[in-house]
Amino acid sequence: MAKTPKAVLPKPGENPGRIIDIDVSQEMSESFLEYAYSVIYSRALPDARDGLKPVQRRILHQMSDMGLRPDKGHVKCARAVGEVMGKLHPHGDGAIYDAMVRMAQSFSMRLPLIDGHGNFGSLDAGPAAMRYTESRLAAAAMAMVDESDENTVDFGSNYDGQLLEPQVLPAAFPNLLVNGATGIAVGMATNMAPHNLGEVIAATKHLIENPKATLKALMKFVPAPDFPTGGEIVGKEGIVEAYESGRGAFKVRATVAIEKVTARKKGLVITELPYNIGPEKIVEKIADLVKAKKIQGISDIVDLSDGQQGTKVVVELKNGFEPEDVLANLFKLTPMEDQFSINAVALVGGKPLTLGLKELLQVFIDHRIEVIRRRSEFRKAKAESRLNLVDGLLKAIIDIDKVIKLIRAAQDAPEAKAALIKAYKLSDEQATYILDMPLRRLTKLSKLELETEQKDLKAIVTKLKALLSSEEAIKAQVSLELDEVSKNFATPRRTRIA
Repeated sequence: MAKTPKAVLPKPGENPGRIIDIDVSQEMSESFLEYAYSVIYSRALPDARDGLKPVQRRILHQMSDMGLRPDKGHVKCARAVGEVMGKLHPHGDGAIYDAMVRMAQSFSMRLPLIDGHGNFGSLDAGPAAMRYTESRLAAAAMAMVDESDENTVDFGSNYDGQLLEPQVLPAAFPNLLVNGATGIAVGMATNMAPHNLGEVIAATKHLIENPKATLKALMKFVPAPDFPTGGEIVGKEGIVEAYESGRGAFKVRATVAIEKVTARKKGLVITELPYNIGPEKIVEKIADLVKAKKIQGISDIVDLSDGQQGTKVVVELKNGFEPEDVLANLFKLTPMEDQFSINAVALVGGKPLTLGLKELLQVFIDHRIEVIRRRSEFRKAKAESRLNLVDGLLKAIIDIDKVIKLIRAAQDAPEAKAALIKAYKLSDEQATYILDMPLRRLTKLSKLELETEQKDLKAIVTKLKALLSSEEAIKAQVSLELDEVSKNFATPRRTRIA
């Protein structure tokens, strides 16, 4: 291909009028690859460890950093969005607010991570503007962000290199399976179904105890996805395929009851719809079918859905028509029966991979083992550091008057430190700590309190050393903490399996 001249900005010291010939095809190829890389790794695909895209992770981390915890008051979403955009996320406020809204919607997330206050939308309508809504972290989000300040995860530079942000969150539960994910990258996409927290944790614990567990054994705990909107899954063949290969499809039906809606007429009462299908869409579709005479036997449709009672659509039937026949036609011709396709693509070690159920659980288990190991090492180092200082204080308070006399007699701090080290065989760190302590605090130290603290610290160090020395002990700790999460947040299954 012929080279097309392209003007570029001159480098310092170069002739401002210089023109460089660039191969357009090469330039387009390189630019497209950079764009594709950015979309795949920085925007569209979740990390298999914490199940979050970068924007979601940044929202949770920044809100935690702002102190917007479940025991604090709500703040305007615009404020949180501004903090995320200004400090961590190099994209527009619309994308950040959309991600925040989704994490607050109980019909989108099986376990919402944001506690929203105000109009966060519905299946048929969008949310209010961010200046009208308020938010804070939900209790479940604390299980995602807690302990990130204990060297449990790696931090990297933000977009301008001035701040640090976590590359992944500690994530105390398998969020990718529990809440699912959707995203379109360049040349690839992901679409993952939400699952029941209690079932996922039970399967995770089974895999920890039985690393060679089969898919069949894991599916005894996780039989199928569990959508926040309920419904009924029809057929499990596609689910087995999805759990095995990472790709598969299955059908989800609405929950419908046949009831008497008037003294003389029967009707279909729809109380649950397939995932991401709103009642308005169903009402419009049925109305169009009736108008086009493609479906018969329906005399009226009333949408009684609201934010408090949930979904309720009443389809009134004409006399002489069998409700079962009308319902079969509705399943066939409307989104009351919808297909959900799983495409479980997520980042593992920085690479996009298609993962089955066992692989997804194993990635999470490996992540939690690493988090607990790093957390234990951090806590052990912290306890050992404090224990060293307590040991030094116990040596000093045996003769506190002599210590004070030594300090006062010294000409300067280095001389005082040297005198303390020599007199009491202290380390440099212990002597420095004693010198830095206010005199009133030093004289009020209690030997009994220090000895109690010393005993407690030694017990902590011993316990953490035992934990770090055994891989099985770390795995047991992972299971124990999963039990706690399940106890706090697990709820009964909503989606039935036909």
